[in-house]
Amino acid sequence: MEGNSSRNVVSYIIPTVIFIFYSFTWLYIQQFEVSASRDIRQLWGHTYLILSVFGGIAGLFISKKWGGYKSLLGKAIAVLSIGLLFQSFGQIYSSYYVYFYDVESPPYPAIGDIGFFGSVLVYIYGVLLLSRLSGVHFSMRKFQNKIWMFTVPIFMLGLSYFLFLKGYELTGISKVQVFLDFGYPLGQALYVSIAILSLIISWNWLGGVLQKPIWFLIFALIFQSLSDFTFIFQAISGTWYVGGVNDFMYLTSYYLMAMALIHMGSVFKKIKES
Repeated sequence: MEGNSSRNVVSYIIPTVIFIFYSFTWLYIQQFEVSASRDIRQLWGHTYLILSVFGGIAGLFISKKWGGYKSLLGKAIAVLSIGLLFQSFGQIYSSYYVYFYDVESPPYPAIGDIGFFGSVLVYIYGVLLLSRLSGVHFSMRKFQNKIWMFTVPIFMLGLSYFLFLKGYELTGISKVQVFLDFGYPLGQALYVSIAILSLIISWNWLGGVLQKPIWFLIFALIFQSLSDFTFIFQAISGTWYVGGVNDFMYLTSYYLMAMALIHMGSVFKKIKES
C-alpha cells in the first residue's frame, strides 16, 4: 500500500514540476523583446510538449492498470490519453515547420491539424465512454435528465456559434479551412457538453465520488478548446508567434489534462479498494 501511495504522489509531482519550470521560464522570456528572444522562444516552444507526451503515456499506463480496453474505465482513460498524444503530434509538426522553415508560425490548415482536430474527435469518443461510466445511460429514464440531455448540448453549440462563427466570411477561404473553422468550436462544444451532462446526471452516483474528477476533466477540456480557438484566431490574423501567450495556454491545457487523467486513476483506485 505504501508503494502504491508513493507512486501516486510521484505521478502528481512530475507534471507539476514540469509545468512550474516552463511557467517560470516563459515569464522570464516575456521580459525580453519578441525579436531579441527568438532563439530562446524557439527552444521553449519546441520542448514544452514533453508535458503532453508525459500525460498521454501516463494515462495509457493508468488505463492498462485498470483493465485497458477490457473495461469501460480503462477504455475511457486510454481514449482520453490518446487524444492528448494527438495534440502532441500536432505540436511536433508545428515545431518542426517553424524550426526548419525559419518562420514565426506554422501554416493553417496544415498536417499538424491531423493531430489537433483528431484530438477533438478522440475527446468526443472519450467523454461518451465517460458518460456511460457515470451512469448516464441508466439515468435517462428520469424526465429531468432527458431535459438536461437536450438543453446542455443545444446551449453549448449555440454559445459556440455566437462566440466564434457568427458573421463568418467564406470568401477566399479553402474548403478545408472552412471545415476546420467550424469543426473545432462545434466539436469542442460537443465534448464539453457531454462532460457537463455526465457531471449533472452522476452528481450523487457512487456517493458523488465522480464529481471532482469530472469537474477537473471539464475544466481541462474547456481550457483545451480555448487554446485551440486562440490559435485559429491568431493564425488567421497573423499575430501568432512561437513562445507566445497561446503556447502558454497549450502548456496549461496539457498540464490540466495530465492531472485530470492521473486524478481519475486515483479516484477509481479508491472506489476499487472500497
